[in-house]
Amino acid sequence: MQPSYSWTWVEAQVAQTIKVWKDGAGRPTPPARRYGSKDQQNREKAYDEGFRAVEREVKRAKRELLETQDRIVATFARFSAAALDLEGDAIELLTNDFLPVGTTLARWARRFDASLSMAEIVQACRNAWTACGLQPLLGERLGITPSILGYSLLYPYSDNYLDLTDVSTEAKLRFSGRFRNRLLGEVPPAQNHREAALWTCVQLIEGQYPRARYPQVFDCLLAIHRAQEESIEQLKNCGRSAKPEVMRMSCAKGGTSVLADACLAHGQLSEEESRFSFEWGVLLQLGDDLQDVREDMRRGSLTLFTQAIAKGEALDCLVNQLLNFSERVGAQMDRLPHGTEMFKQLLRMSWRSLIVKAVADAHEFFSAEFLDEIEESSPFRFAFLRARQERSSGQQGLYAMLFDALVEAREDEDGEAALPDFRKDPSLEIYSELPPFG
Repeated sequence: MQPSYSWTWVEAQVAQTIKVWKDGAGRPTPPARRYGSKDQQNREKAYDEGFRAVEREVKRAKRELLETQDRIVATFARFSAAALDLEGDAIELLTNDFLPVGTTLARWARRFDASLSMAEIVQACRNAWTACGLQPLLGERLGITPSILGYSLLYPYSDNYLDLTDVSTEAKLRFSGRFRNRLLGEVPPAQNHREAALWTCVQLIEGQYPRARYPQVFDCLLAIHRAQEESIEQLKNCGRSAKPEVMRMSCAKGGTSVLADACLAHGQLSEEESRFSFEWGVLLQLGDDLQDVREDMRRGSLTLFTQAIAKGEALDCLVNQLLNFSERVGAQMDRLPHGTEMFKQLLRMSWRSLIVKAVADAHEFFSAEFLDEIEESSPFRFAFLRARQERSSGQQGLYAMLFDALVEAREDEDGEAALPDFRKDPSLEIYSELPPFG
């Protein structure tokens, strides 16, 4: 029986997920492969060689665009084999399936709205990779669809607005109310280009999944929207929420977000598929919160990690809990009938890498003993990861060129993809007269 994603259903999933989270408290760090210093140095050498090779290729991009794209992909494959120990089928999956997901979405996004920045498109790509990562687990072929494009583009237009510190909570709630009406199937006149783009993103989803035949899809979208509204309401508490409430909101936001990804990947879900998707979303939400801990502290955002730091606590226990929680999510994934063992192992590796890299970056918030233990399970030394992060942050010109080189439309790709243009569609003609975002 397919579940109906009412808010009562979401709250039940939140309660169950919190129980799973608490069960991981106090447990030892899950076992993981250990790397000696010499092994880490060899992988770091492969990392740097790969980076320099990409740098060389990008500098030749304008002269030999199509050949450069192929060489960049080949360089990525060599790096994956040498530095990450990936086998041929895993490398083929990354280079022939996941990498094209990002480049295809980027090209479509640029055609949809040329004003989107590289950072905003990358933000959309991250969600698309999650949605497409669910497709094989649900028995679907991996690839971008109109609804995944539409849902992924909601983030730059909606989340970024809701994160603005110079917009009042009341204004955000008014915007959120109008957005809710659109998700319910109404089409209120757009008040600005932001709303025009959002309305069109929903139109992309409706085009692939008619409301009458796919009610779960729109239940999911309304669930993540309500979770977002509750998060906005929390701002009125000025950061005074208790730890259980913060965990509850993290579960609701993260869980419903990836639940929507899953519905958009497959159209309808079983209870088991819904449960796994929800827990994966919580894992990614907490992983992102750990990654963003410094920025969240600067902005005054409330997460489990910023709360612990504010109390003077090391993050050792929370991250240990997160690693144990990721093991539980992996066990849930194993019960799904679709997806190869290689694919599932690749997802597990990506989850752990997200957490380990975040620990390396936010090292000052952990004990020395914990850092030593986690570093031994990293293919790269933490000092190396931090140094390369600093180097990459100073390579914005290179990354912009690399981005342009990979997303430049090829003649044999995406030529006939039909996308609505919210600036030119005659039914949306009024939008051309509206003020810009903000």
